[in-house]
Amino acid sequence: MSLKESLSHDLKAAMKQRDEKLKVSVIRLLKAAIQYEEKDKRRELSDEEVIEVTAREIKKRQESIPDYQRAGREETVKQLNEEIEFLRTYLPQQLTEEEIRSLIVKAIKDTGAQGTKDMGKVMKVVITQTRGRADGKLVNNLVKQLLVTD
Repeated sequence: MSLKESLSHDLKAAMKQRDEKLKVSVIRLLKAAIQYEEKDKRRELSDEEVIEVTAREIKKRQESIPDYQRAGREETVKQLNEEIEFLRTYLPQQLTEEEIRSLIVKAIKDTGAQGTKDMGKVMKVVITQTRGRADGKLVNNLVKQLLVTD
């Protein structure tokens, strides 16, 4: 079953259980984002691209949390965190920090990176390997750390 089919199935199930309003709204928003992307690209998205859209939706919510915290909107922060946790169920198993570090070390060796000036080369390799399975900010910070220590 593809990810889009899984979303449709989960939406139907959540709608039948009338107490699942959060799931219904989040799935609808995610499906709308996927449809928008499909219209933009004029083709159906692959599962990998659906994962990218899902990760983008999570990132949007994560980036808005500090603004709501500063505004004292704890109820909204709680809801965003619940949405993030629910959306993560549609992503593949996340890599641990150690797994990310080993990928970065391998990429540094493969690209022959010498310092932070070669960060772009390393990030290009690592991001393709971790897409949808690791937070880009975490990957970026680890690459910086490992390039500085080398």
